[in-house]
Amino acid sequence: MESIDTRLSRRRFLQATGTASALGAAGLGTGLGTGLLTTLRPASAQANDPAGADPPQTRITKNICHQCPARCGIDVYTTDGRVHAIYGSTEHPISNGKLCPKGPLGTYILYDPDRFKGPMKRTNPNKGRDVDPGFVPISWDEALDTVAARLNRLRRAGESHRFALVYGRGWGASCAGLQGAFGQLYGSPNVAIGHSSMCSDGSIIAKKALDGVGGYNAYDYANANMLLMFGVGFLEAFRPYNNNMQVWGYIRGVKVPKTRITAVDIHLNTTLAGADRALLIKPGTDGALALAIAHVILTEGLWERSFVGDFRDGENRFRAGERVSPALFEEKWVRGLVDWWNLELKDRTPAWAAEITDLYERDILATAREFGSTRPSIALFERGAHAHSNGVLNGMAIHALNALVGSLYAEGGLMGQMGPSYGPLPVAADDFKDDYARNGPWQDQPRIDLKGDPDGYLLANNMLQELGPNSLAGRPYKLDTVMFYQANPIWTAPNGQVWEQAMQELFIIDTSPFPGETAMFADLVLPDHTYLERLQDAPTYPFQGWPLTQLRVPAIEPLYDTKYYGDVLIEIGKRIDGPMGDYYKVLDNTENLLRHLAKGFETDPGDNGVNDFESWKEKGVWYKRPYIYRQVNGEFRKWDGQGYNLVLTDEEVKEQLFKTASGCFELRSGWLAEHADWIVEKTGRDRRKLMFPHWEEPVHPGGGDLYMVTPKVAMHAEGRGANIPVAIATLQPVLGGRSTAYIEVNPATARARGIADGARVRLVSDVGSIEGYCKYFEGCRPDTIVFPMEHGHWAHGRWARGRLPGHCGEITVNQSDRITGQCSYYTTKVRLEPA
Repeated sequence: MESIDTRLSRRRFLQATGTASALGAAGLGTGLGTGLLTTLRPASAQANDPAGADPPQTRITKNICHQCPARCGIDVYTTDGRVHAIYGSTEHPISNGKLCPKGPLGTYILYDPDRFKGPMKRTNPNKGRDVDPGFVPISWDEALDTVAARLNRLRRAGESHRFALVYGRGWGASCAGLQGAFGQLYGSPNVAIGHSSMCSDGSIIAKKALDGVGGYNAYDYANANMLLMFGVGFLEAFRPYNNNMQVWGYIRGVKVPKTRITAVDIHLNTTLAGADRALLIKPGTDGALALAIAHVILTEGLWERSFVGDFRDGENRFRAGERVSPALFEEKWVRGLVDWWNLELKDRTPAWAAEITDLYERDILATAREFGSTRPSIALFERGAHAHSNGVLNGMAIHALNALVGSLYAEGGLMGQMGPSYGPLPVAADDFKDDYARNGPWQDQPRIDLKGDPDGYLLANNMLQELGPNSLAGRPYKLDTVMFYQANPIWTAPNGQVWEQAMQELFIIDTSPFPGETAMFADLVLPDHTYLERLQDAPTYPFQGWPLTQLRVPAIEPLYDTKYYGDVLIEIGKRIDGPMGDYYKVLDNTENLLRHLAKGFETDPGDNGVNDFESWKEKGVWYKRPYIYRQVNGEFRKWDGQGYNLVLTDEEVKEQLFKTASGCFELRSGWLAEHADWIVEKTGRDRRKLMFPHWEEPVHPGGGDLYMVTPKVAMHAEGRGANIPVAIATLQPVLGGRSTAYIEVNPATARARGIADGARVRLVSDVGSIEGYCKYFEGCRPDTIVFPMEHGHWAHGRWARGRLPGHCGEITVNQSDRITGQCSYYTTKVRLEPA
């Protein structure tokens, strides 16, 4: 391998010490988009050759960070078989040679001394928090044979539906992508149940109700002139976090004009501190603010007429409190605007919203005018807005703002995310279905989480938070065996104590490399590799719209007797009776699968020259710019190789972009109207309004008087950093938490309860209590307490166990939005008292 100058440059020193990330966030030396980006040259190995000794052998491997969903490309430095450094890859369009503070911590995960070292089985039949599982090592053959025997027995008995496979962060076709075929061939409606209802289905389904797409949006931040953020945590944890910091540096420090930012949240965080306008809103009332903004946009004539349409005579008839005849307005790419005005918006004035949200009327009016008069603008939201009982309505109201200002598919707006040009798999699952798979009794069984069931959550994508409670109650039946991949619901689900009870009577298979809470209830442990040991694909989470997929290449041979989850699933499949076993024998292994996927690049090579499996491994990423759709002044166009010169027909827009019955952005949701009877029965909503964005008071369970909000923070790492001391010590830099994470309390709130700054306190709800230490913080609303969702583990490793505060899930009531299924993490109210 070619060597480079071993002298330490200032740039590499800044990068190694983390200063480069700060420079990127400040916009220094950072650009976005083609022709703007200046980064480090591609890294080569550095060799040190002391006299009389062979130089150490260093190689650089392309991989993908696994600290959050961003999927940043990384260069992993391995010298003489040991990983010692991780940098952002200069060749990757998300990382651009940079990483967030979590990025370098992959070495700590790889060398975690508490990792599982190989497959194990439980010898103690008793299960509980303080019960030793009595794990003993077993061979992989014994482990896989045990699982297959159990699954074959269920299938022969016609009870295959009693097997569930639960997954958290799915990464690509070589892991989570295998699960669908597994469930169809084996015969279970419960393979696989994802964690999306405990993540952000609230945003996905709220948007689906209006635009028909049902997916996360990609964003063109670099060309936007205003961002209106509702509960996003853009500079804390919003994906892709690393790139967001780079974007922020550009739009706030380099771009002219500077992008204006209004951020809405319940406490002062980094995003609000850096915004032009910070609005501390009452939890769960974001929808009221959005409705008032829409009201102002219409009454002051600020809507984008080329996208929305206009009054036929050009005279604006939207006046507060007054109805409008629908016949007077000619809609273009929206449907139901005037009906929405008449039923809801005409009365949603800034003064009305001020009473609901606790914001000043003047700030609501100023925000509305700025958003409505600035082009292009984006309104974006996440769990802060939609993790409430009224979350779908909040989300719909916010997303509707994007339609009013014409941001859908526009430059500087938001769009859908395209997928990669993968080739077909070497085998088709449909060719290996036996009669049981096609017609077995499992076909008549509902999912255990009652997703898609009229008695449960008819319109949800997943309802993972209901799996444990439903199985425990036998509603609609009891499970027998549950396999977990990247999921630890005892710790992540609300009221996880119920999951502990449920797992006591289930056969549990855990695939985590780490000794988490769910693993302590496992009957079998089949540990996965850590991400630096895996060969794994990962199509991008929504980024900038154009297709992008990464390849995680092992930087090191597995340290222990672990096995990649995708290969575990294939090996179990090979052991299932009948043609299903033959299917997986042909599929063989995940590398074979990945090689077939990469064949698609032969006819559609990436911009970086990736055209097969070997070049994909070498570069670590395949991507194709530009995004092929563009809405310009109400006309939808498509890229033809030279420019956006192809004009889409109305039918093409419906097929490819707005996948609604009308082919337009439906302010009157046809999808919700189709299910109006069920919605009225389950929610009691007004039949006239239920298909429109409208205001509804959120329901706050828990029995307390203070809202409890537990946001993600920059060092959260989705739980994977809980056993890393450096991550623990830097989790809460503003409040100074080191060995603990403080509970943010407004000083007036604490003093009224006789609680001193730094005192030990107890938080109590109807489902439990936890303790921790409070910290006075005037940036927190007086009616709200805030602390990060990170600590409170009773397992997971020596540094994770027993760290305060206790886990928020133990006092969070299991309440969900009935439409989206979104777990209402931020809606429980608690009591605060001295401990």
